[in-house]
Amino acid sequence: MIAYKFLREDGAGLFTSFAWPAPGEWVEAPAEECRSGVHACRVGDLPFWVARNLWEVELDGEVYEGRTKVVATRGRLVRRIEQWDEEARDDYVAMCAERAHELAASAGPGWDAVIEPSRPEGPALLGFIAARIAEELDGPEAYYGERASQAGWLVDRLGLRA
Repeated sequence: MIAYKFLREDGAGLFTSFAWPAPGEWVEAPAEECRSGVHACRVGDLPFWVARNLWEVELDGEVYEGRTKVVATRGRLVRRIEQWDEEARDDYVAMCAERAHELAASAGPGWDAVIEPSRPEGPALLGFIAARIAEELDGPEAYYGERASQAGWLVDRLGLRA
């Protein structure tokens, strides 16, 4: 299965600090969501985990699908997604901020004051803010609908495959 993984600049996992081996080398671990295994994103999951460096990964073995991630017993890095660069990240932040302002116009006072000061924090926070405003307006499924729109932007901009 082809999936995606955000890593730190040094090639380590964001939460585990696991140092990934060179592309093509398999890693293996028992799969237990949030505890063990190779955690990765389907394209629709990307906005939930967005970070500095994006890699295409190949998953193998047992693969478990969660709401916002997949966990497998085996995985390997395939290639870095070079299109996810500083310009793309800045454009994503701008898109999320614009969408958040659009939603905030209907949500009432308070949200607009949060959006612009959050820009320096980057794409993860701005995507979350837009989704939270959508949720406030239209309920929990609107949150996931907004995240799906963000994922669509990423797929189109980066030329990703599902």
